[in-house]
Amino acid sequence: MTKRMGYRDWRWQALWWHHFFLLWTTINGQTRYSIPEELKQGSVVGNLAKDLGLGLSEIFDRKLRVASEAGEQYFSVDAGKGELVVNDRIDREALCGQSSSCVLPLQVVIENPLQLNRIEVEIRDVNDNAPSFLKSDNILEIAESTVVGVRFPLESAEDPDVGSNGVKTYTLSKDDCFTLKVKEIENGRKIPELVLSKSLDREKKVIHDLFLTAMDGGNPAKSGTSKITVNVLDVNDNVPLFENTFYKVAVQENSLNGSFVIKTKATDIDEGPNGEIEYSLGKHTPPSVLSLFHIDTVTGDIYLKKELDHETQASYRIDISAKDKGFLKMEAHCSVQVDVLDVNDNPPDIVLTSKPTALPEDSRSGTVVALLSVRDLDSGDNGKVTLKLPKSSPFNLKASFSNNYALVTSGSLDRERFSEYDIEITATDSGSPPLSSKTIIPVIISDVNDNAPLFTQPSYNVYLKENGVLGSILYSVSASDLDFGENAKISYSILDSKVQDVSVSSYVYINSDNGSIYSMHSFDYEKLKVFQIQVQAKDQGSPSLSSNTTVHVFILDQNDNAPAVIYPSSAVLGSLSHQRMSRSAKAGHLVTKVTAVDADSGHNAWISYKLAEATDASLFTVNLYTGEVRTKRAASEQDDSSQRLLIEIKDDGEPMQSATVTVSILLEDGLHEPILDLRQKTAEPSRKTGRITLYLILSLASVSVLSLVTFLILAVKCMRNSSSSGSCCMTRSDCDNYKNPNRNMQIQLNTDGPIKYVEVLGGDMMSQSQSFRSCMSPMSEYSDFTLIKPSSTTDFTEVISVLDASLPDSTWTFESQQVSRQNMAFSVI
Repeated sequence: MTKRMGYRDWRWQALWWHHFFLLWTTINGQTRYSIPEELKQGSVVGNLAKDLGLGLSEIFDRKLRVASEAGEQYFSVDAGKGELVVNDRIDREALCGQSSSCVLPLQVVIENPLQLNRIEVEIRDVNDNAPSFLKSDNILEIAESTVVGVRFPLESAEDPDVGSNGVKTYTLSKDDCFTLKVKEIENGRKIPELVLSKSLDREKKVIHDLFLTAMDGGNPAKSGTSKITVNVLDVNDNVPLFENTFYKVAVQENSLNGSFVIKTKATDIDEGPNGEIEYSLGKHTPPSVLSLFHIDTVTGDIYLKKELDHETQASYRIDISAKDKGFLKMEAHCSVQVDVLDVNDNPPDIVLTSKPTALPEDSRSGTVVALLSVRDLDSGDNGKVTLKLPKSSPFNLKASFSNNYALVTSGSLDRERFSEYDIEITATDSGSPPLSSKTIIPVIISDVNDNAPLFTQPSYNVYLKENGVLGSILYSVSASDLDFGENAKISYSILDSKVQDVSVSSYVYINSDNGSIYSMHSFDYEKLKVFQIQVQAKDQGSPSLSSNTTVHVFILDQNDNAPAVIYPSSAVLGSLSHQRMSRSAKAGHLVTKVTAVDADSGHNAWISYKLAEATDASLFTVNLYTGEVRTKRAASEQDDSSQRLLIEIKDDGEPMQSATVTVSILLEDGLHEPILDLRQKTAEPSRKTGRITLYLILSLASVSVLSLVTFLILAVKCMRNSSSSGSCCMTRSDCDNYKNPNRNMQIQLNTDGPIKYVEVLGGDMMSQSQSFRSCMSPMSEYSDFTLIKPSSTTDFTEVISVLDASLPDSTWTFESQQVSRQNMAFSVI
């Protein structure tokens, strides 16, 4: 039994394929095969690999596959031989119905690189169906008065085969009164007609049994038979007549149920019941027509019973019968052809031929992303389809052939902006109103290493306390990469540079995974105050990309240096300091002055003096800020001649650091000259006076000039800052130019209680710095100026010797802040 599709299904497929191949035949270079229907599974159609110019290895390597648009996969490719073989039973009648041509289009998709080929397989008809009649028995009632020559249409035989295999001839069994005529109508269709060749005589023969045989043109020929029983009727001898034997009308497929189609009319010259006509659809009307149309039995008007569908069937033929109501009913026949006009009621359909793969973001313009085709079941302009993409999409559609398109790139791609596109394709037909449909094709953009890592800051400032623990974390830098996967994996490293002529890698190291920077050893603020680290972040792409940042590390001072005594010189050298004082000294007499310095800075270097122990605490006092030792009262004869003072020196740091110095004072009678005069034993009185005068003049002049310049600078600074405080600090620093010692200077007026001092700093912060500090005490009795160039160590022996030689009759203080190997300090008291 032949496999059948629904009548509606194969008719619209046949129509679609017919238009499709009319367009396809205009394409050059297509491969076409021809096979008969009903071939066994595995039968060879042709050598596809050879016809397409492909080697057998390319079938595997390039993933050759065959796709059919007919729905079912009737063919496949033998990968071992490259042959196109039958995959399933092929029934031509189920595929193409009564169409004279039956061609199956196939798409041969070859990947790597993507290629699309078209082949056609023509299905030739085989005479596998015999003609058949809808009814095996038919009864005709013919009045005996029927005129010779009247024709009675008989049921046509149906044969699903086409061409020569279709119905070719009809034969009628032998009968004296009837002969057979075959009428050929449009489209080559043949209708058998029973012709009355001799007048009937009911009295002689009431029933005539006839056999109608239909034969096709196959080899061997096949046939089908229908029995016709003719009942001869009497009396009513006038047959109704239609105004037209053939009617033609066009109806739109969207006409509503119950719509009027056409009016048929027949007349009968008989009178009474013999002239009353009753209309009906022909006896041989197919069920598909009966379900769509019905006729008014009185008026002959034809109406729709349900909606039509042009895509299912474009034309219908209806046989109409008109019978009178005579005792012996007579009837007439006509045909109505109903053409169904197409209405745009089918939206276009987009078919994705090949699925898109991940697309690199550096793909060139014109790269093929996917292949697709479009179809519309409507006809004419209603079936003409145009495709449209969004304007902002970096893709375009390139037409290939027969409503096939390639989706290609039309611009540059950037995964960091859009990692995935949902490409919405709109298909619109040319009907009125137009119908459209949409489909979304997802396209994933794969990453390319086109973004360098980016630090969160262009530079970092890190403040680190000195004397930190070895291996402690200094800071964590962080960079991010807009790329993905390996292209976004970042490793950190430190670029080689020098810090005090030593590689920076000797000071710190970095965790390559998270950017954490760790110290290699403890830092000393007094030796190193600031240094730079160049950090590089590099991704793992190919080729890799990198970026740099600078980490400025500032060492913060800690109170790790105790005050160091620089005067009296004997205390510095580790021995007891001896001083002499006249018993005639009055209260407030300056006996000596203790001077100490602290290598730290800021509050950690602020020094205070305190009398810890004394032979007679009521006789002497020590100034808290200047270290001056003065008498609290006048000495008396009862006071011991030898006085011993223990002076404690503290800084202002946390935790506090301290030092002590012991001063021995000898009370002598008749000692009226200053202490410095006793040291100059060989000088004459006039020469002593001259030297003292010269020193005083020089000191006063220097102090005056320095004070004037300092206070002018401070006044300008204070005016800018609108500050009205008792102390003012002016600092000029250019951190960006700290490597130039001639452009970096700090002038600072500090207040430590009653001590007023000016600090001038200049030079390279890293290597060559200069420090000038002037201390002015309102409690000091002298204003002496000394310029001292100390050595690179903390040995103050040479400093003390210079002080002893230059200031014979004054007490002095000295403060030094060693920044690097070269510095200068001066103090004014």
